[in-house]
Amino acid sequence: MKLRTLLLSAMVLLTGSAMVSAEALKLGLNYPQTGRYKDQGLQQRLGAYLAVDEINQAGGVMGQPLELVIRNTRGEPEQGAKNTAELIDRERVRMVFGGVSSAVAIASGKAARDRDRLYFGTLTYSNATTGSEGHRYMFRESTNAWMTAKALSQYLNRHHADEKFFYITSDYTWGWSVEESVRKFSNTGDKNQHAGVKTPFPRALISDFRSALEQAQASEAKVLMLVLFGDDMVRALNIAHEMGLTQSMQIVVPNLTLGMARQVGPSIMEGVVGAAPWVWNLPYENNYPRGKAFVEAFSDRYEMRPSSSAASAYSIVYQYKEAVERAGTTNTNAVIRELEDHRYSLLKDEQYWRAFDHQNVQTVYVVRIKPRETVVADEFSSDYFEIIDFLPGDDAAQTRAEWEQRRQEAGKPPRL
Repeated sequence: MKLRTLLLSAMVLLTGSAMVSAEALKLGLNYPQTGRYKDQGLQQRLGAYLAVDEINQAGGVMGQPLELVIRNTRGEPEQGAKNTAELIDRERVRMVFGGVSSAVAIASGKAARDRDRLYFGTLTYSNATTGSEGHRYMFRESTNAWMTAKALSQYLNRHHADEKFFYITSDYTWGWSVEESVRKFSNTGDKNQHAGVKTPFPRALISDFRSALEQAQASEAKVLMLVLFGDDMVRALNIAHEMGLTQSMQIVVPNLTLGMARQVGPSIMEGVVGAAPWVWNLPYENNYPRGKAFVEAFSDRYEMRPSSSAASAYSIVYQYKEAVERAGTTNTNAVIRELEDHRYSLLKDEQYWRAFDHQNVQTVYVVRIKPRETVVADEFSSDYFEIIDFLPGDDAAQTRAEWEQRRQEAGKPPRL
């Protein structure tokens, strides 16, 4: 027994030594360290590093340790594309992932495509990312605007049918995509009846949000759709609270994250409705063991709860690792073949990478912010989300015919 223990210990040491001496397999993380979306970017970094450390402790990828190389997009498409080129050309990364702004993810993905590298979008909700601007080298882990809108509208049509909506929308590809999709599925396409206003991106001022909210107040709408993200949503919602709109209107934030909720705080956020592909309490409510293990490891390591952004980055690292191992190589074409139509369960129920558009098809959840006393009762004061509805991925996602029609309208071929 003692001899067997010694032999096993020696084997572990030899395996560890071999991995240390092996050339690192580099992955590039392209995320906003500064700018309006920096909180969501930080969550990506934390989730990615947790996955990399876990994988390296388990022996790496085919004996190679993973190494994460990071760059700051600043939330700017040009910088994102420049970073991607540098990560591939100079750092020799085998895959790039990241993005919070869809415009950044789209530009970065094209730079990766031109260099025969995969790009995984983490938080990029515009339909265009895997739609009109989609290509073979882009895979999106998050849901898209269409999927979010179908799930959210299922709830809104039950509880707010025939009420007047007002839209405040960030003026770029993500905002346009979300507003268009929500209007379609919530039957609020009549812009005379359901008015709206665009706010500048990425440099909206407090005065822009105040002006937009004054128009919302004057409209006498019952539902205020804040198609804003990151710090923009935080600023707008604080002003809405000052104006009393959080009491007189149902506030809806289509793409809601834990980071945004924490920035605003539970008192103001209470009752806000939104949608998310994942929230940290989901694995406990539905008994997803791997999801619970992730939440506990993340919480222990960083002393905070993970957001959907962290979960997305964590999942991407594992999905790439497993695709490389199935392919037996990091060759991009071989890895793409292994990803297409691959089904898996990691942090939630089953998901899959759809072959024809590389959209990750998954359940979408509608959530409402809980009362303050419930939020702060959590060890990390982060029990924000009550899951109030959901829509299975295949019901939420565009059909192939719908996808092809949009590609045709954009002058793109009906295949990637």
